[in-house]
Amino acid sequence: MPTTPVQHHALGRSGLQVPALGLGSWISLADPTSPPAATVVRAALDAGIWLLDTADVYDHGLAEEMLGAALVGVPRREVVLASKAFWPMSDHPNDRSLSRKHLVESLHDTLRRLRTDYLDLFQCHRFDPTVPLDETVRALGDLIRQGKLLYWGTSEWTAENLRDACNLCDQLGVPRPISEQARFNLLCRDVERKVVPMGRRLGVGFLWWSPLAQGVLTGKYAAGKAPPAGTRAASERQVGTFLQQALQEPEVHARVARFLAVAQKSGHSPAALALSWCLDRVPGSTVLIGVTRMEQLQDNLAALQVQWTPELRAEVEEAFAGPRLAL
Repeated sequence: MPTTPVQHHALGRSGLQVPALGLGSWISLADPTSPPAATVVRAALDAGIWLLDTADVYDHGLAEEMLGAALVGVPRREVVLASKAFWPMSDHPNDRSLSRKHLVESLHDTLRRLRTDYLDLFQCHRFDPTVPLDETVRALGDLIRQGKLLYWGTSEWTAENLRDACNLCDQLGVPRPISEQARFNLLCRDVERKVVPMGRRLGVGFLWWSPLAQGVLTGKYAAGKAPPAGTRAASERQVGTFLQQALQEPEVHARVARFLAVAQKSGHSPAALALSWCLDRVPGSTVLIGVTRMEQLQDNLAALQVQWTPELRAEVEEAFAGPRLAL
């Protein structure tokens, strides 16, 4: 395992310290073809990755259960546990959304599955236009006062959503959200236009999901060829709309091919270079990685060793030059 220490920083304008790399659990922890969750989690902790991100909806609670089991015996103060709520967990109309009822009940279920009595970070998994924002904010404030969560954040909220939430928090005397978790990678950069500048002004930090564009940026998928066995694109359960669209877009393959050439020239793996690009592009942010093979963890850790030069930045930007892709 690389010995380069994982840098850490404050998440947004809070006192919560988080590493530059965090371990996500969407699909990966509950994947039967992956190493045991305890093996992955302990290896990540040993490497200095102590931010562990999950959500109630990941494998319908199974990811949280597996993460909780993997952490048995690990001192609670040594990890930052983050989860999320919003998506339906059953067919019942109250078992979804950002209503007070669902947030409270979802948090209690998450704490039980994670085998802990508090969360470090509880994230609103999407913005909810069906629930008054003040109801959501008040509920989160109450949960913080009760000691069941320390901080709250958002995921896939717009710049306007973040601004409105922070203004409302100030009016109601509720702590502001400290983070926004968004999709960000070399193929998907929409957040640079409004969300990142707004977050900077508001003191909101950033966690990036899908930094490898669900594996597309690693070069594992070739144009005109079937996805390799064992990959996400080869699985009906895991492939998803984004990956299907990306692999059918010739321009995606063209840009990735140029990027692979840049990575080879730089002496870094495509994965390490793509992850490092996110950290270099938005300093003080954290990249969430998913591990389905132990060698992937080593490759991802190599992102911390990339030394960026003006020439390397220019070459990467040139590889992805062109009109915005609708992905």
